[in-house]
Amino acid sequence: MNYWLFKSEPYKYSWDNLCKDKQTYWDGVRNYQARNYMRQMEIGDFGLFYHSNEGKEAVGIVKIIKKCYPDHTFKPEPNKSNPWEMVDIAAVAPLKKAVTLAAVKSNPELSNMALVTKQRLSVQPITPEEWQKVLDMAETKQPERGAAL
Repeated sequence: MNYWLFKSEPYKYSWDNLCKDKQTYWDGVRNYQARNYMRQMEIGDFGLFYHSNEGKEAVGIVKIIKKCYPDHTFKPEPNKSNPWEMVDIAAVAPLKKAVTLAAVKSNPELSNMALVTKQRLSVQPITPEEWQKVLDMAETKQPERGAAL
């Protein structure tokens, strides 16, 4: 199993929006490295839902429910192919305690986390050790593989 971090600006699409919708497609990724990470995602992988710009904190757990497929929100020029893709995610559970970017940066065990070293990417990998550390900081247990809101 792999772990991921999904960033969204709350005024565009928040954790509350996802909880209301239950699931969504993760569109609009326009960075090749982030797209390549999405290509590695498997159904059942878990991720953190992170509010960027406003709040700057991980607030919930999501899971991948559909593997990478073409991003239908991108409109390529005529006779050009669409290089962008997306995955579908579902809300699993809120974190009991939000984990701020400041808390992540102040934790030496998370100094190599992509959230610290590659802050601009909207989709990022998380190592199993980083995942567990963030869950510990959030006072949240690992969800069951089949869990969903």
